[in-house]
Amino acid sequence: MTDSAENPRVNGGETTASSTLPTADGDIHVRQDGPRGAPALLLVHGSASSTRSWDPVVPLLTGSHHVIRIDLLGHGRSAKPDGCVYALPDQALRAGAALDLLGVEHTVVVGHSSGGAVATALAEERPELVSALALVNTGPGLHAFVAPASASVAPSRWPPTDEQLRQFASTGFSRAGHRIPQELLDEVRAMTRHSFTETMRATRSYLEQRALPDRLAVLGKPLLVIFGADDRRWRSSSASEYAAVPGAKVELLPGLGHSPQLEDPQRTATRLLAFTAMHTARLGPGS
Repeated sequence: MTDSAENPRVNGGETTASSTLPTADGDIHVRQDGPRGAPALLLVHGSASSTRSWDPVVPLLTGSHHVIRIDLLGHGRSAKPDGCVYALPDQALRAGAALDLLGVEHTVVVGHSSGGAVATALAEERPELVSALALVNTGPGLHAFVAPASASVAPSRWPPTDEQLRQFASTGFSRAGHRIPQELLDEVRAMTRHSFTETMRATRSYLEQRALPDRLAVLGKPLLVIFGADDRRWRSSSASEYAAVPGAKVELLPGLGHSPQLEDPQRTATRLLAFTAMHTARLGPGS
């Protein structure tokens, strides 16, 4: 493990640290917040995003959890190799390898948007690591995708223009004109053309192969699905399809869009904490 230039900070017993972990395909940037002896909670960002997409909600989770965030390969401060396979099972295995290096044996995994598909793949590839899953505005299948083509970033021109970035990010919120954090736009610009196009293609391929409720139904993992009712990328009514997963809890959040952890961190954290409280009590400290 290699520490980054950002030194660990200790505030009220909670440690914040940023580090780089080596994997066979490239270095993975990891951010850790909260007490290391608390139950682990892994947060997985969506496509063309990064650990920063969780910034507003993390302080609300660290009172009871060791919160771990990773930049998936091709994103954020992780490596962006051009000759790499960005398939979701491979991304999941890299996340699992990072948890191994951190000494984490069990974790609740929370995935936002396509990060929910990566979380599902992690439960498939490394079921012993995943004690429960929470998906935040993760469409169950491609049929639920509703974002207009005009909101996409054209890979023919790279890096994207400011206007392309704004159009791409705008559907991530419940209403047009929502202030989009500049750092999130910068994360898209920092991607390579290859990492952007291949990660988008990887999500499409994973959902084409099998819908998420079908995958999750056979895993036997506790499941929470949170969906902003005003999502402009994925049809919020499609959240009901997760009811096919035995014991799944589905919650629609009125007035919120595709990124509830950014639009209303408190409401999002309240749902997550209620869920994790039920599924971490049986795990020992540091699990």
